[in-house]
Amino acid sequence: MDVVIYHNPACGTSRNTLALIRHVGIEPHVVEYLKSPPSRALIAQMAARAGEPLRALLREKGTPFAELGLDDPGLTDDQLLDAIETHPILLNRPIVVTPRGVRLCRPSEGVLDLLPEDGLQPFIKEDGEVVIDEDGLRVR
Repeated sequence: MDVVIYHNPACGTSRNTLALIRHVGIEPHVVEYLKSPPSRALIAQMAARAGEPLRALLREKGTPFAELGLDDPGLTDDQLLDAIETHPILLNRPIVVTPRGVRLCRPSEGVLDLLPEDGLQPFIKEDGEVVIDEDGLRVR
């Protein structure tokens, strides 16, 4: 299965998502989006494929979101894309793209909805939270 993760290695949620992808036996194409930001068109396409408004892919914490007034509901998608293009940190992470769909994987276990679930093995996140139990079942 071809999987792409838009990843920030400094983010625990992003690291856990990447670990879950690898845990099911898939080596994804890892895009460190702060070093290699996706294009405007690709960001818009990912939002559309995820079935989410572009605004849903914005990150507020630790970004210039408030300073730029991005909470203004009157801003257009082009204006939001302008902001993301100038400040890639505004793109929330991790975003995962698979043949099964696109998703902002917050929390990280949401990635399992995009991956094969047969033969899951136990998995515990960095913080000790059990995601897949000893019977190979997702903990919800």
